[in-house]
Amino acid sequence: MPKHPPPIVTGPFAGLELLSSAVVLIDERLVIRYINPGAENLFAISRRKLLEQPLSRLLGTPPGLGSALENALHTNWSYTGQDITISRGNAEPIRLDCTVSPVETDGVRLLLEFRPIDAQLRVAREEQLLQQQQANRELIRNLAHEIKNPLGGIRGSAQLLQHELDDPQLREFTEVIIAEADRLQGLMNRLLNSHSMMRPAPLNIHDVLERVRRLILAEFPALEIRRDYDLSLPDITADREQLIQAILNIVRNAAQALEGAGEIHLRSRVARQVTLAKRRYKLALELQVIDNGPGIPAEIHDKIFYPLISGREGGSGLGLSLAQSFIEQHQGMIEVDSRPGRTCFTILLPISDRALAAGSAPE
Repeated sequence: MPKHPPPIVTGPFAGLELLSSAVVLIDERLVIRYINPGAENLFAISRRKLLEQPLSRLLGTPPGLGSALENALHTNWSYTGQDITISRGNAEPIRLDCTVSPVETDGVRLLLEFRPIDAQLRVAREEQLLQQQQANRELIRNLAHEIKNPLGGIRGSAQLLQHELDDPQLREFTEVIIAEADRLQGLMNRLLNSHSMMRPAPLNIHDVLERVRRLILAEFPALEIRRDYDLSLPDITADREQLIQAILNIVRNAAQALEGAGEIHLRSRVARQVTLAKRRYKLALELQVIDNGPGIPAEIHDKIFYPLISGREGGSGLGLSLAQSFIEQHQGMIEVDSRPGRTCFTILLPISDRALAAGSAPE
C-alpha cells in the first residue's frame, strides 16, 4: 500500500474528520497541513496529494483571498469571503463562501472552512419548491375530486340521451360528450393516483434508460438519441415502473418539443455531497436529458412542473408534473435549465450507503 503521512492535527481538531463541511488547515507559510474528508469530497482530490503543498495548488489565486490570508496571519483576525470562484483545470469552477479563523496549535495558523454557494442555494430552492408543490398538489387533488362527481352525471345523462335519439347525426354529439367525459375522467384519475404504492427493488439505471430509449424511438423514429453513460454507477433501490414513467415523460416532452426530429442526449454521472430532501448524501445519481430544441417559453419556465401547465398546444401539462411526483417519492429532485437550442432536465437520486457497500462506486 502507498504510504502517506497521517493528519498531524489531533486533540481539539480530531472532530473535523466527522464534519460534512470542508475544512483546510494551513501554517504561516500558507502550506496545507490538514484537510478533512469534506474538503476531499468538495474539491475532488485526495488528502495525500495536498499535504505539505501550497494552498495555491488547491485554490489557485482567487482575487483578494491571498491578501486576506496574509492580513489574518498578521492581525490574528477572522475573515469571511463571500462568492469566491475556484477554478479546477478542465472541471467546472465552483463558487464558495470561505471563513478564515486564526488558530495556534501544532504549527497550524489558520483554519479555512468552505461552504458551496450552489449547494446552499439548491437547498433553499428545494425547500421553497417542496412547499409550493405540496400546496399545488392539494389544490389540484381537491379540484379533481370536485370535477369527478359532475363528470359521472354528465356521462350518464349523455348515455341516456343517446338511447332516446333516432337521428344518427344527433347521436354523434352524444358520443363526443361521452368520449370527452371519459378523457377528463382519465385525467382526473391520473391526478388523484400520482402517489400510488411504491414497489422498490435494486435496479440498474441504464436498463431503465435503455427501456425509455427504445420506447421513444418506436414513437419518434426520426429522432437521434445519444448515450453517455457512466457504467461504474452502482445499482439503486427504486420502483422500476415509476422511474421508467418519470424518465419517459421527460424524454417524450423533449421529443415533442423537437417535433420528432432532433437530437436528445441521455447522460448518467455520479454527483458528490448532495443534499436531497434535507438529507446529505455522499453520492447521488445524476441523470440528464438534453435536447437541442427551441427551449421552454420564458413565461412558463418557473411553472413547468405545475399540473395543467404546458408549452405545447393540446398538451395536458401532466407529464412533467407526474415525473416530478415520482422522483420526489424516491427522495430525489428534478431541475431544468433551458435556453433556445439547449434544454437540460437534471434528475438527482440518492445512492444509499447499502448500495455503495454492495457495488463499486466511482472514487
